[in-house]
Amino acid sequence: MLRILIFSLFLLSSFASQACHFDKVDFKSNFSGGRLDECKKLADDRYLLTLKPENTPINDSPWYAFKITAKQASTITLVMKVNVSNHRYPPKISRDGKHWKLLDYKLNKNKKGNNKLTMKVHVDNKPTWISAQELITNQDYYLWGEKLAKKTAVKQSIIGWSVQKRPLFKLATQGPGNEWLVLLGRQHPPELTGAMALKPFVETILAKTTLATKFRQRFNLFIVPDVNPDGVYLGNWRHNANGFDLNRDWVKFSQPETAAVNTQLLALQQQGQKIQMAIDFHSTRHSIFYTMPSDYDVEDPHFVERWLNALDKQYGDFKVKQKPGNNPDLGVFKQYIADTFKVHAITYEMGDNTDRVFINKLAKSAANQLMKAMLAKPVLKTTANKKLTK
Repeated sequence: MLRILIFSLFLLSSFASQACHFDKVDFKSNFSGGRLDECKKLADDRYLLTLKPENTPINDSPWYAFKITAKQASTITLVMKVNVSNHRYPPKISRDGKHWKLLDYKLNKNKKGNNKLTMKVHVDNKPTWISAQELITNQDYYLWGEKLAKKTAVKQSIIGWSVQKRPLFKLATQGPGNEWLVLLGRQHPPELTGAMALKPFVETILAKTTLATKFRQRFNLFIVPDVNPDGVYLGNWRHNANGFDLNRDWVKFSQPETAAVNTQLLALQQQGQKIQMAIDFHSTRHSIFYTMPSDYDVEDPHFVERWLNALDKQYGDFKVKQKPGNNPDLGVFKQYIADTFKVHAITYEMGDNTDRVFINKLAKSAANQLMKAMLAKPVLKTTANKKLTK
């Protein structure tokens, strides 16, 4: 019954879904993560699809995901146009919504940018899925958390509710120590490669290896893998259901999603717990690690450099790029952690088109190197450990 209730909350109706019915083909986006704003038939077997942002101004991250069915097998041409923006994600195709591959396409550039994308698609009476990136839904996160909870000491619980009343879940482990590693994901809905990195990163720390077991004996985990469930469901380009960029709200906490996480972390601090490190997983056009400057007022100022330099040494053909930055009024999560808890935080960005196998490999290496670096820190003198805030 609980799973049915959770799924019903995730599947609240979407104002972004669209269905377009033509004489030969149908386009539908009435599923979690689906988005298709307008459809128009241009000629026989040629269709114009228009993408629009949830609101403006907005970062150029045009999202789309839809299914096509046809009365008879045929090849159709899709021209996909972006309003007020340029294409960011090359199209992927799937026959089941789970297994994806790149689709051949042509990008048509004009003086304003690359706002038209053309592709040919073979369709028939079974759904053909087209999406900007692979789909990882709110339900996927919940089921992943359930699976982890059955196999490990992870506890999955609700810490708050989104604008549209979808649950915000945290995954947490707590041992005898009072030091915490905080991990966040999916503040920006389309940034799937960051989401792909978070999962193996977490699973590596939860593994039964000697290193991970030793790490969890000292450090606790606080994980919110899906901070923006409304945006994920609606197929938003960047924002939550109120039209806010959550990664600009870590000063005012005007949105229920950021406010819920902040309440939890401050409660841990008030209980005598110690936030030691935080990572926020994202995607951008190229893989990069946004860090706090080493001369910023945080404990152990060169800690992140040691960690990422050790990671970099593992790869001869991949550069672990570090970009320090300090934006105290911008409302970014890593800055919030540094200013509130006086410790390091980074934004872990994977390239949009980075090889998926490599994303997994790098995440596991990054997690192992982080555990080694954190275990090398002096052990805190602790008082009696207290239970997690509910």
